[in-house]
Formats: sequence, C-alpha cells, structure tokens
Amino acid sequence: MGDVVEMSSAPVTPRMAAPPNPPPVASPPSQYHSPSLSRSPLLSANGGEIKPAAKSKTPRISTPKISTPRMSLTPRFITPLGSPIRRALKMTKLDPQDAWLPITESRNGNAFYAAFHTLCSGIGIQALILPVAFTFLGWTWGTICTTAAFIWQMYTMYLLVQLHESAETGMRYSRYMQLSAAAFGEKLANWLAMFPIMYLSGGTCVALIVVGGSTLKMFFNLVCGGTCSVAPLTTVEWYLVFTSAAVVLSQLPNLNSIAGVSLLGAITALGYCTMIWVISVAKGRMPGVSYAPIRTGTEIAQVFDILNALGIIAFAFRGHNLILEIQATMPSSEKHPSRVPMWRGVKAAYTIIACCLFPLAIAGFWAYGNMIPQNGGMLTALYAFHSRDTAQSLLGLTALFVIINALSSFQIYAMPMFDDMESKITMRLKKPLTWWMRAISRAMFGYGVFFVAVALPFLSSMAGLVGGIALPVTFAYPCFMWLKMKRPKAYSPMWWINWVLGVLGMGLSGLLVAAGLYVVIDTGIKVSFFKPQ
Repeated sequence: MGDVVEMSSAPVTPRMAAPPNPPPVASPPSQYHSPSLSRSPLLSANGGEIKPAAKSKTPRISTPKISTPRMSLTPRFITPLGSPIRRALKMTKLDPQDAWLPITESRNGNAFYAAFHTLCSGIGIQALILPVAFTFLGWTWGTICTTAAFIWQMYTMYLLVQLHESAETGMRYSRYMQLSAAAFGEKLANWLAMFPIMYLSGGTCVALIVVGGSTLKMFFNLVCGGTCSVAPLTTVEWYLVFTSAAVVLSQLPNLNSIAGVSLLGAITALGYCTMIWVISVAKGRMPGVSYAPIRTGTEIAQVFDILNALGIIAFAFRGHNLILEIQATMPSSEKHPSRVPMWRGVKAAYTIIACCLFPLAIAGFWAYGNMIPQNGGMLTALYAFHSRDTAQSLLGLTALFVIINALSSFQIYAMPMFDDMESKITMRLKKPLTWWMRAISRAMFGYGVFFVAVALPFLSSMAGLVGGIALPVTFAYPCFMWLKMKRPKAYSPMWWINWVLGVLGMGLSGLLVAAGLYVVIDTGIKVSFFKPQ
C-alpha cells in the first residue's frame, strides 16, 4: 500500500493578508496505532494542519478545503498510518471500535504483565507429557530436539515482538491475524492462519476442561475419600463445575484485567511442575525401568511414532498465537516502543519456563522411563505409581495447583475468541457491548466448549496432532512474515535463516499432521463420543 498522494490547488482569488510567521500549532506526541485505526486530518495547501478559524464578524474570503482521501479498496484494519504526511502531522484519529474489544481496550500494560501472561500461556498441562516424547526418541535425541525447539521458538518469538509495530509505517499489529493479513494478504491469511489460531485457542480450552474436570474429580476423591457421605459427581458433572467456574472468571473485561489471574496461574504451574518432578526423583527410579526407545510395529509405524513425538514437543512450545495480543496491552510511542518491555518480559518468562520444562522432561523420563503413561504423562504417573507412598496432602496440593492453572490458562487462551466474537458484534451494532451482552456471549462460548469436551473427550490425547497443526504458527509463519515485511537483503544471513527455518517448519508440519492422524487411527486413542472417562 503506497502512501496517500496529497493534491493541492492555488485559489484564484487572492487570500487575505496573513502574518509572516504564524504561531506553531501544538500537536500530541507521535504514537504507534493499531491497524484498525483511521485518520482524516485537514491539510493546508503547504501540507500543514488547518487550525479551526475563530469566530469573527468580518467576512472571510472562502478558500477550498483539501482533505486526505481514504483508499476505499483497502480494508479498514490495515489502513496505512505511517506515511511521511503522518510523521509530519503527528496526528491520528482513533477508531472507537479498538477501545471496545478486550485485547485493545486497555493499553496500560508493562513488562511484568507481559511476563505473567507469557508464563501462564507458555507453561501448563502440555509440559506434563514431554517425557512421553522421550520414550520414542531416547535420551540423546529427546534432549537435542527439546533444546532445538526451545531455541527455535525463542527466535520466532523475537521476530513477532519486533514485527508488532513498525517505525516506518507507524502501524501496530495487535492480533496475529492482522499481522498475517498484512504479510500474506487477507485471503491467504484466512487459509493459512485462521484455522490453526482458532484451533489453538478453542482446542486448548477443550483440553483444559477435560484436564481440569478430571483433576477436580481426583481432588474430591483425595480430600473426601471414604469419609464423605455426599454422593460423588459424575465426570460430566465435574466438567460442568469447572466450566461454570471458568465462565464466572471470564467476566473480567479485558486482557490487562486478568494479569493477576495469569500471575496466579503462572505460580501454580511452576508449583505443580516442580512438585511432580521433585517427588518423582525423591522416590527413585521405578523397578525394571528401561530407557531404550520404543520400537513396535512396522518401520513405517516406527517413523510415525517418532514424528508424533516431535509433535508432542511442538505442542509443549505453543503459545505464539498470544504474543502479539499480549504486546497490544502496552502503551507504545516512537521514543518508547512496546517491543522493549515486551521482550524483557518474554525473556524473564521463558527463563522460568525452561527451568520447569527441562527438569520435568529429563527427571520424569529418568524416574519412569518407558513406563510413563501416554495419556496424562507425569500427572497420571504420579498418582499411578506414588499414590500410596506419598502424603495425601502433597497429592491434593498438586491436584489443586493443576485446577487453578487450568482455570487461569482458560482465560488467556479464550481471550482471542472473545475478541473475535465481540469484534463481529460491535461491527454490527456500531457501539460497545453492554455488560450483560458481554456476559451472555462469553457464557455461550464457555458452555459451547463444554459441549465439545463432553462430546469429544479424546481430544486431549491428540497432542501430536495438535502440535503438527499449530507448528506453522509457532515455527514457520514468523519467518515468512519477516521476509515479507522487513525484506532482508537476498542471500544475507537473516535471509537464509528465515527461509531455511520457514521451509523446514512447513515441511515438519505436514509430516507431523500425517503422523498424528496415523497414531490416532492406528494406535491407542479410544474414540468415545459423549462418554468421558
């Protein structure tokens, strides 16, 4: 999109005499703005801003007003705001809808909020199944692949943080889909990014309901045991209890308002990850433990098992679909761009995440080896092998931490869905949602996800498939976005790195999706509609 061309014409009638040096017009400091914003400042013939004339009894000679035309063929959310004229004017007009949506409603975030949100979205139930990947890859390749995935996703996260705002155009891409549309075009972005992003958000919420509801049932049995006279609830009813709590918590209006929730979720995730691997190591290795990679079936089946293990690792490092949204909650200007505090928060968060994921994967595989359950990973192993020789208080505290973290993670992963739903509604109504409309829409989403969790409870076991579908969002698309928008010099190091990683990521995604489907169909996942266990 090129810059808007300004046209001017000299009036035939001579102007009234004006002072040779008119006083300067004050303007607010230049800001980065979301692509959903638009501007239509009035310009004078020499490119400056027209100051509204004061009321005067003396008639003035009329002069033609010249306004900046809008490009009608350009979608509103990618209107160019960073032309040289904008930098000269340093004026923009805000789109009211941007202040009505939960992601961009509040812009007072900081590096601490970014760290809390990143921690809550970057660590959780997906970490518990990392040792399962080691059972197919073994010690050496399991460690190498996990380390490579961690470094790779840190690099692509750095790219996204830098691409969030542009000093050349003044644009600010507050959502992953907006950046995708700017890089690939709106139609191609809908094909490439829409499904993985929505699947990551909605599918993760489904998995959280399954895990949270099942853990609630486990927690009740641990606390109550055989001493309670109350009849225990069914699995579906526990799902409903968890969903109702999540729906109540989802009434917090925007992403910044759940910063405390994300902090609590991050603390509990750090707590139960540490408790699980420490208890597992303290109890020692299981008798007869084996570390030899599992090799069963035909050679093709073994290859697919290895690819599915790589999908599990990719699933553990998901969360990139939330980075731009988290950064959108921060204020930003040309002098103080949001990428600086955002990257500081990301580095702090992922240092803590690494201190959780690597000990959990390595210690878990050391303690259980190939005996670790593929459905549930470390949490299931803890209760299956140590429920009798571990204090019930520790087991109950671990379950409670899992429940709190699942509730907190539900909020941040559901926020892009809330934003998309409310965007469509406000676009029709031309006004912000009332509190009761927002409550109804979020309750509809929560109980809709509950219905999917009850109908398809086996979705939480499809980590490899989910990892394959989400892999381009995390590992491939940011590289192509950088190439498209930053245009590094051909055959330069940045050019080669992004092309190689992007193509490798897309190829791996195709292989992992095929492997995930093969494992789902051929081995082990019991498809039970409307029959949660």
